[in-house]
Amino acid sequence: MTGKLVAYLRVSTAKQGQSGLGMEAQQAAIEAYAKRADARVVQTFVEVESGKLNARPELEKALHLAKVTGATLIVGKLDRLSRNAAFLLTLRDSGVKFLAADMPEANDMTIGILAVVAQSEREAIAKRTREALAAAKARGTKLGNPNGAAALRRAGKGNAASLGVIKAKAEQHARDLAPIVDSLAAEGITSLGAIASALNERGMQTPRGGTWHKSSVRNLIERLG
Repeated sequence: MTGKLVAYLRVSTAKQGQSGLGMEAQQAAIEAYAKRADARVVQTFVEVESGKLNARPELEKALHLAKVTGATLIVGKLDRLSRNAAFLLTLRDSGVKFLAADMPEANDMTIGILAVVAQSEREAIAKRTREALAAAKARGTKLGNPNGAAALRRAGKGNAASLGVIKAKAEQHARDLAPIVDSLAAEGITSLGAIASALNERGMQTPRGGTWHKSSVRNLIERLG
């Protein structure tokens, strides 16, 4: 059956949008479906957006084009539209035909059920997170960044001032570690992972009193210029 398709691709972060990570799989799924159905993709819209947000300008454009051309809105995966049940059900009732390449046989009823399941799972994850935080607090675990809070208390000022104190502390810590980083470089230890391991072996702590990882070593190197 020949038909017109309006493709909608969504990635969750700007980094994914720039790299194409995630989009290639969606595009491949849509192209494979179009080939099987002898359909033509008239235009593709790409959204860099959070799955929790319903306000999506690119999706609105895609819906409008599909409505005025009589095309079908297609996504690579059903969860690319939203994990919000109310939003999916509204889309279902908008009058625009739509389908997911990974589930082309789904009808309005199955999509409605899947939308409710997706929303329930999102709410369950949020509930488990709240319960885990409450349990940790009950055990006496200090939540948040204790060093950042301490810096804020010492500064006795607003967020901007406290961030300045924390940054100054990190920069001083980096200067203190500069000779050690230089000595590691002289030994041929230059990769982020190797430096992290060496610092941990020597008992060196991060500015926040933790262990070193590639990301924290990268921050250290950047502070050292």
